[in-house]
Amino acid sequence: MAKKSRTTKSASRAAAKAAPRKTAKTKPTAKAAAKTLAKPGRAASSARKALASQGRPAPAPRRPKQKVAISHLNEADFKADGLRAYAHYRDLSIAAATHGLARAHVIRMLPPCNPQEVSKLHTHAVDFQMVYVLKGWVKSYLEGVGETLMKEGSCWTQPPKIRHMILDYSDDVELLEVILPADFKTVELTT
Repeated sequence: MAKKSRTTKSASRAAAKAAPRKTAKTKPTAKAAAKTLAKPGRAASSARKALASQGRPAPAPRRPKQKVAISHLNEADFKADGLRAYAHYRDLSIAAATHGLARAHVIRMLPPCNPQEVSKLHTHAVDFQMVYVLKGWVKSYLEGVGETLMKEGSCWTQPPKIRHMILDYSDDVELLEVILPADFKTVELTT
């Protein structure tokens, strides 16, 4: 009898080895999803779906390669083609070089300051905004901060959609402004 049970056990083992193994279902890894992207004929969306099913964000689309931007001071570059009629803007060619990722310009406010024109509460739909005072001074209001006098060398950021306005500025004020993205929406608010 011992021989029979050994033979039965051996046959069972052999059958188990020959039968396809059942394994636990595994989710595709990020590496596997990347390979899926690389395989010809496979839609990129299937890899994004695989990553999304794992709770991972889909990879951001690739931006075009950035170019070098060089801008030298030329008084003729200050133009009245910016956001505000009471300012002249010198574009620093950053928007074109970054394919719209960012914008940078020097702003000269036109004297004298007219509070009825400039002191309008507004917001910008931006990801990032920074202002640096190159020359003169500017007095502004920022929601949650209040009125602040910014002088030559002062710098501040304006978080996305923060309510703000200019209250006053010197006749010689010049500002450097950096904004992401290059194109954004401005909303004038009524008080």
